[in-house]
Amino acid sequence: MSVTIQLDLPDALLKEAQDSGLLESKRLAEILMNELRRARARKEFGDMIEQARGHSGEPMRLEDIQAEVNAVRAKRREGGH
Repeated sequence: MSVTIQLDLPDALLKEAQDSGLLESKRLAEILMNELRRARARKEFGDMIEQARGHSGEPMRLEDIQAEVNAVRAKRREGGH
């Protein structure tokens, strides 16, 4: 699939971006993928914070927290984001 994007950038920014290869299709795709991954991580973190705020009672033990972190990392390695 292909899409055409038109940008309105200041001359200095345009030149620097072109000189560094940031406006090439492959590089723009990498930038977009990274930003989407960051956005998902922010959302997941926000969801996790909201979920944690909803729990009352005893705080989690360090071992339980580590188990949760390990589970999330394993899911991401499997491509589950």
